[in-house]
Parts: sequence; C-alpha cells; structure tokens
Amino acid sequence: LIVKKCKSAPCVLFYDFAHNFTGTFLLTLHLNLNLLFMQSVTQSVHDLTIGNIVSLNYRTADVFKKYGIDFCCKGNRLLSDVCHDKKLDFISIEKEVVEKMADTEPIDEDQYQTMPLDKLVAHIQDRHHVYVRENIPVLLGYLHKINKVHGDRHPELNELYVQFESCAFELTHHMFKEETILFPAIMQLVEASETQAGVAKPFFFGTLSNPISMMKDEHSTEGDRFHRMAEITDNYTPPADGCTTYRVAFSKLKDFQDDLFLHIHLENNIVFPRALALERGDS
Repeated sequence: LIVKKCKSAPCVLFYDFAHNFTGTFLLTLHLNLNLLFMQSVTQSVHDLTIGNIVSLNYRTADVFKKYGIDFCCKGNRLLSDVCHDKKLDFISIEKEVVEKMADTEPIDEDQYQTMPLDKLVAHIQDRHHVYVRENIPVLLGYLHKINKVHGDRHPELNELYVQFESCAFELTHHMFKEETILFPAIMQLVEASETQAGVAKPFFFGTLSNPISMMKDEHSTEGDRFHRMAEITDNYTPPADGCTTYRVAFSKLKDFQDDLFLHIHLENNIVFPRALALERGDS
C-alpha cells in the first residue's frame, strides 16, 4: 500500500497495486473527507463556549468582534444562546466561524520561485497587502484596549501600542509607494519582455535599484521594530493575568509579524532580484 499526500487537495490517496482508482472515486473521496471535516468543526462550534472556540482558534475572534459578541468577559456562553439573545442569525455566524477554523495550506517555496514575476507581484498585493490593511485597524483596537485595561500592571503595553501605531503608519505609506511606483514599473518590464517591445521611456526614478533600495531599507526598519515588539512581549507570550482579549491580541500580532516576514522575504529575495535581472536583460 502506498500513501501519498495530494498536492492539489487536502486529502490522502490510497493506491493498491491490484486496483487503479478512477478519478471519480478520488474526487468522491476528497469531497467526503472535506464534508466530514466541516461537520466535525461545526459540531465543535455547537458544543463549545465562545471563549473555548477563540482559545482553539483565535482567528474566530474576528467574527465575534464583527457581530459585537463578547468573547472575553462573557465568553462562557454558547454561540447559539448568544445569537438567540441578541437576535442574530446563528446559522450564518456559525458558518463564518467554521470557515475561520478551517485551515488553508500556504503556497510552498517552490511555487513562489517558479511563479511568473507578474503573478507573484499580484499575489503579494492581493494576499499580503490586503492582509496588512485588514488587520491594522483590528490590531490597533485590541492593543489600545489591553493597554487601557492592563497598562498599569504591564507598562510595556504602552510601548507596544506606540510601536505598532508607527508600524501601521509606515507600512501604509510603504505599500502605497510599491503599488503606485515600483510594482507598475515591474509590470511594465514584464510586459516589455513578453512582447519584446522594450520599455517606451526611462522610468522617472532612474533604474529599479533606486526604489528597490528604499523599499529594502524600509523593510529593515519594520523588521527591527517587530524584533523589539517580540522582545518586550517575551515573543508575544501573554502574562498569567491576561484576559482573552490580551491573548487574542498577542496571537494576532504574532500572526501579523509572521505574514510580514514572509511578505518581506518574497520581495527582498525573489521579486526584487528577478526584477533587476529583467531590467538588465539577463537571460
């Protein structure tokens, strides 16, 4: 018996030497496994309190925050009971929670390396830039709240909030420069390479090395900032007296850092070198 992980779907394929499973069988297996997974997660949502759901997967806090459901001080209630009391649509909210709890596999490194340059730039904008913009206001809200409530006992929370507020401002301007100056220039080079027409006129900023150098310097600044935030929070470890919001804030901040570091890696180590090579005309 050979067991193989299917790269295109989250299922396991069992191949018996005496049988050659058809595509229909494998598709049915994949769908059934997905159905069982979703049913299992849905059952968990039925049985667990809101606080326990957030403890299992802090991303679900985004859903509860969206609907004004207290998962912190009143997290000992069932979602169905809260929805009944607040006259909310339990079925639709439960579906959103289940979707948050379902894991999605990231693109692996080989796919990043072989992805066409324009597609990778689009991926960074659609995935990482959108992620930053969506999570900045959420994190600012959480960090402001825990600083207000716990700041007297944990003075490092004030620095943490100030650091992230600066990060939010700088990253917003950083992404704007990438999306309006650097990335369009890279797209022009890709199009010129594909059509063999050449770039119509020189870029106003000179060569790509100029904005790329600036972007890399700004990446280093934010990297240093997050190293400082990790240092003052003991690598985002909430204290024993931290409430659920405290734990969610730290978990989301750690997630933000991890996504940002991948985001920076893709640009510094894949996009920028390939774009410079394309500008030079390297084969």
